[in-house]
Amino acid sequence: MTATGLQTGREAQRTLVRAARVVDASGTTADGWVLVAGDTIHATGSGPEAPVADRVVDLGDAVLTPGFVDLHGHGGATEAYEDDSFDRSLAMHRSHGTTRSVLSLVANPVPALAASLAHVRAVMATDPLVLGVHLEGPFLSPHNKGAHNESFLIDPAPAAVDALLEAGEGAIRQVTIAPELPGALDAVRRFVDAGVTVAVGHTVGTYDQARAAFDAGATILTHACNAMPGLHHRAPGPIGAAVADDRVTLELILDGVHVHPVVADTLFRATPGRVALITDAMGAAGAADGSYRLGSLDVTVTDGVAHVAGTDTIAGSTLTQDVALRNAVSLAGRSLPEAVAALTSVPAGALGLGDRLGRLAPGFAADLVALSPSLEVERVWGGGRELR
Repeated sequence: MTATGLQTGREAQRTLVRAARVVDASGTTADGWVLVAGDTIHATGSGPEAPVADRVVDLGDAVLTPGFVDLHGHGGATEAYEDDSFDRSLAMHRSHGTTRSVLSLVANPVPALAASLAHVRAVMATDPLVLGVHLEGPFLSPHNKGAHNESFLIDPAPAAVDALLEAGEGAIRQVTIAPELPGALDAVRRFVDAGVTVAVGHTVGTYDQARAAFDAGATILTHACNAMPGLHHRAPGPIGAAVADDRVTLELILDGVHVHPVVADTLFRATPGRVALITDAMGAAGAADGSYRLGSLDVTVTDGVAHVAGTDTIAGSTLTQDVALRNAVSLAGRSLPEAVAALTSVPAGALGLGDRLGRLAPGFAADLVALSPSLEVERVWGGGRELR
């Protein structure tokens, strides 16, 4: 037997979870086990011998991974995170393995965003699996707005930045900023000083402008390759700046629609350990095709692909993270540990939470996903509580 554990006093009820394979960013362990005490992983190991537990869960031929962390999603199960209630959306994504979520809000007037922030903050008070808010707007380029209402886009002036930080009261986890906007670099520094992770995105900015934002403290590229200039051999743009900077994590929507699998493979190869798979899911995720709203915009979903009504502009996705995992393996050719890392330790690290989320190791949160050998979700635990 091999084992790693915490040396502490008497623990909460202890549950031993066994699986044929235990997989995280460190690799694959055959005949592995994870000992959970309360909401925390107490010990891990392999082989037939294991610590005494109050309960044993034998998953048979399953693959056990850390819970998935989604940096960027707008809703699902017909709900959006701007809605009065989004319980069904969270439950749906959790049933697909997402145990920790950052709730993304589209561009809206600052008072509307403040109201949404207050609502999410109230949810966070009772639900530790919600990590906070991602403000994808309003500090975006009107020339690369994607599925955001241009009328609600503004420059990141100090008054607007301070108003959102005050309204957020610690609920803002991430914000996307187009680095070419007036005042953008000062805004990046202000948000970073307030403990907010800053992303570059929805931009027509240059390589130099993106690089300046990263030097000012931005550390994420919002949905790489989407809503930004492409990688040109004489004008590498934001993608080139992010690839060249080891401090930057690249979000990637791996649904087979937003980014070609060859491009996804290229990004994984060029930035090992820095690709975070996100859903960017909207209300149609886990629901039927049809008509939806994304913020103030009408969206039509056909064959699982969402567009702003009457246009060819993609409006988020209908992706869940278990599908992204399977696509990373089958479409982008990643090994299972690398694909799992892109859903767990990489996004957790991008948020500064890599010391407690995203790995199966002592002291980490007891967020677990049991997958079939074909990588279909079978059971899910979040904070030691079974969610599916």
